[in-house]
Amino acid sequence: MYSIEKASYGVKLTFDGYIEAAEMTQWVAESRKTVPTLSNAFGVFVDMRGLKPLPANSQNEMQEGQMLFKQAGMQRSVVILSSAILTAQFKRIAKETGIYEWERYINAAATPNWEQIGIDWLVTAADPDQTPAAASAKA
Repeated sequence: MYSIEKASYGVKLTFDGYIEAAEMTQWVAESRKTVPTLSNAFGVFVDMRGLKPLPANSQNEMQEGQMLFKQAGMQRSVVILSSAILTAQFKRIAKETGIYEWERYINAAATPNWEQIGIDWLVTAADPDQTPAAASAKA
């Protein structure tokens, strides 16, 4: 399951459960409709706390979606996770799509205020990797 919600900083994406390629293709199509409604510079908050690792064909669709958001004006993104396997998978995908430099990863299980830290990164560029609290919160 996925959801796309507009937010003051840009867009909030939520991914949950096991997502097959067909559903991920649906997400890309819906994202194509959402992107033109965003400002020229926006942030993307991605909640993946309940997502299961993606199969290879779903990963290809995720890469397409990531590139779509970056090309449309995404300045920063934050990914909230609770699985080391998923964190490794998404760091690899971000490196492959070229968005890794603008993306931060927060381990929700180790960071009680993960939502605010993520929003601060999107809104004020307060880098969660550079704060003292982030040392123990890295995914």
